Amino acid sequence: MSNRWKKALILSMLPEGQGYVERFRLAAEVGFEGIEAPPISNPKERRKLRAASEATGVPIHSIIYGGWHAPLSSADPRVVEQGLAEVRAAMECARDLGADTVLLVPAVVNENTRYADAYTRSQQHIRKLLPHAERLKVVIAVENVWNNFLLSPLEFARYIDEFRSPWVKAYFDVGNVLAYGWSEDWIRTLGKRIHRVHLKDFRRGPRQFVNLLEGDVNWREVRRALEEVGYTGYLTAELGGGDRDYLRDLAQRIERIIQGL
Repeated sequence: MSNRWKKALILSMLPEGQGYVERFRLAAEVGFEGIEAPPISNPKERRKLRAASEATGVPIHSIIYGGWHAPLSSADPRVVEQGLAEVRAAMECARDLGADTVLLVPAVVNENTRYADAYTRSQQHIRKLLPHAERLKVVIAVENVWNNFLLSPLEFARYIDEFRSPWVKAYFDVGNVLAYGWSEDWIRTLGKRIHRVHLKDFRRGPRQFVNLLEGDVNWREVRRALEEVGYTGYLTAELGGGDRDYLRDLAQRIERIIQGL
């Protein structure tokens, strides 16, 4: 079953102070098969990153854009326009780096933004991005995060379905839902909508993120659920970075999850 899923990590988790080629090579040597990178605006830096990916055979599968600082749920048109411009730029970065996905935090609910408004506004503005996504062949992958939004798997599924577009899918974070749900339940509800998966572990008692296999995620059931819904693709660790030994251990932990522990 190990060829069903590929182990990946975020570029920032690799040791800094080295060139891209050295960092990508280290990722491959310790057992990772993909990289998720931040948006990069400098064309020269993009070319260097793409070259490192091609030289080492480690693909960049996704751009971790986010969207907290310029949310598409804002009532301020200037904030929304900034957010739309940055998502478009992130999609262009994805294309240039050979990635097919941009991670998006779709909305932020707070005392200034009602839940209903966040839902309506974010969908309205994401729809403006769909022609760009189709042209570039880049999926907008909406992630479940601690943004007080999409707090149930049923709602998350409905939110995705209402776009009626192959260019909006779910980026499911295993660890984030443990504060208010069960990862395997969300996976089974979201099903084929899941386009990418982030791996984190979480302890409910102290409400603390921990290393994989050290928290309350039921990894056997998560694996079983991913298999049931037919998910294939990257399992991307989203944790703190570390040295070669730490990263090798992390890759081995993911492999244990893949193999059923």
